[in-house]
Amino acid sequence: MPIPPRVDSRVDTRVDTPHARRPLLAAALAIPAAALLLAGCAATSTASPEADSPGARAAASDYPLTIDNCGTEVTFESAPERVVTIKSSTLELLLALGLEDRIVGTAFGDGPVPDEVAGAASDLEVLSDKVPSQEVTLAAEPDFVFAGWESNLTAEGAGDRDTLAKLGVATYVAPAACKGDGYMPNPLTFDEVFREFEEAGAIFDATDAAADLVTTQRAALDAIEPSDAGLTALWYSSGDDTPYVGAGIGAPQMIMEAAGLENIAADVEDTWTSMGWEAIVAANPDVIVLVDAAWNTAEQKIAHLESSPATAALPAVQEGRYLIVDFPATEAGVRNVGAVASLVDQLGSLGF
Repeated sequence: MPIPPRVDSRVDTRVDTPHARRPLLAAALAIPAAALLLAGCAATSTASPEADSPGARAAASDYPLTIDNCGTEVTFESAPERVVTIKSSTLELLLALGLEDRIVGTAFGDGPVPDEVAGAASDLEVLSDKVPSQEVTLAAEPDFVFAGWESNLTAEGAGDRDTLAKLGVATYVAPAACKGDGYMPNPLTFDEVFREFEEAGAIFDATDAAADLVTTQRAALDAIEPSDAGLTALWYSSGDDTPYVGAGIGAPQMIMEAAGLENIAADVEDTWTSMGWEAIVAANPDVIVLVDAAWNTAEQKIAHLESSPATAALPAVQEGRYLIVDFPATEAGVRNVGAVASLVDQLGSLGF
């Protein structure tokens, strides 16, 4: 049943930096976790009576199933049984679908999984904290590798797709991370994110779980009231000399737009981009979204913003108008809806 195509080294340089607004930052950091748990991993929620009525459930997967994934045709004769996940987004999607028993190894995680699925993930083998080598990947004897980025599947990484296919290992890249013409979402939308949940459900013959997940997340998204304050925002992902920011067609743009924020880099047709501090100062964003990652924390970003003469004078910096997003929520996946809710809640805490 063919499905048509869609039209770092990491170093933790955490520092302990004095800051007069520590209580506010601590509160901001606490909000994303609660919001992400609210909407992030809800596939096991109870379906409505209508959803349980005859004919209302999703159709079972029809094998063989052929998918055009980032320009690579992948055929599944049956649901994968031994899966290696690379990146948090792929691991957390499978956990949200209740498929932890299929996972034989995980790698390149971006941080702890949400508390709601921590139990399911507790016994999973971590193959590597970075991209696993082909040798390490094959040692887990997978029949399927689910990668968060196309670059994970190279000879220098877990193995290139052709080589793995010849060894009987199917590969699949999260479609939102596809970069080729006709495959890269432009722009990424929640409809596309939810479609990807459904496609994963079809691959694993978990269509009911995927349908429940989409229903729950759509309802959570619809319940969010975006800010109407007309605020502009910088999505500050990483970098000191030249910051790496959320651009106009990826998950940062999708999340900010749903929260009612205007991205100052929205005119850049890419998912992320470099942006000079001069341009950021000229844009004078009302709020700054800080990506909190173990290797480049929100605290470190604040320290840089407040110590740099150029940015220290920004009103958003002087008044501590910071919003915090955990790194795993910044890529397309089950945490995106929760990230929107978190931003809206944090805006409320700032008085907007």
